[in-house]
Amino acid sequence: MQLYNDEISFPQKRNARSNAKKIDRCKTSGSGSSIGLSEETYNQGCILRRDGYSIRSVNSSLHRSAVSALLQRMYSWRGYDTSSEEMFVNNSNWMTFEVSSQQQLVGTLTLGIDGEEGLLADKLHRDEINNFRKKKRKVCELSKFAIDSQYGSKEVLASLFHLSYIYARSLHNADDAFIEVNPRHASFYKRMLGFHQISGINTCERVDAPAVLMHLDLEYVDAKIASLADTHEYKDRSLYSYFFPRHEEEGLAATLRRHIN
Repeated sequence: MQLYNDEISFPQKRNARSNAKKIDRCKTSGSGSSIGLSEETYNQGCILRRDGYSIRSVNSSLHRSAVSALLQRMYSWRGYDTSSEEMFVNNSNWMTFEVSSQQQLVGTLTLGIDGEEGLLADKLHRDEINNFRKKKRKVCELSKFAIDSQYGSKEVLASLFHLSYIYARSLHNADDAFIEVNPRHASFYKRMLGFHQISGINTCERVDAPAVLMHLDLEYVDAKIASLADTHEYKDRSLYSYFFPRHEEEGLAATLRRHIN
């Protein structure tokens, strides 16, 4: 499944100091959910809350249905055929995040850790991914990404991708991440996160659209976080200057660990 990108446009630059916000790991009570969950259930999946948005793990049938509906709507709007695609991956090796703003679901991203069932990208790109497995490297995959462009600020995207990185790197010792994307979106992931294309163009039958495989060495992410995280360095066009500072990762990893089934 290709990662969805709605040609996100970012807001104008702001002062880095005024832009910095303290992380709230959702230890306090929230105001409830727009999809009919009780406040207790709503807060059980909460990983962090920041000004204007929050991120939760998908941990109930209502959440799964809402995420599936969002993916169906946004993928279909982009012209992808999702009639034969199962939009939610119910697998213990996969963590699905949802982004909410003003109690409305506005985005989602799934992080899959390699296991007996492999990765979604294996169907088209098994040979490329096996090149890394043969080197005894642990691989993971980002998939089923969709976000309303109105809420796709660098802060929101950085939070979502950084939580995925922590889940893969700190909790599962992953070495390499892969994504399948539409070729016209490849430059976005190269510029914002440092992915590199490692395959030719194929047709992804799950959505009947062209796809390429991209790779990201997580040691590269380690270095970018160490040098740029929480600096809001506008000269760097990537998302890494909006990632959480390194000292916050331990607490976020502990929060994520509680959400692993």
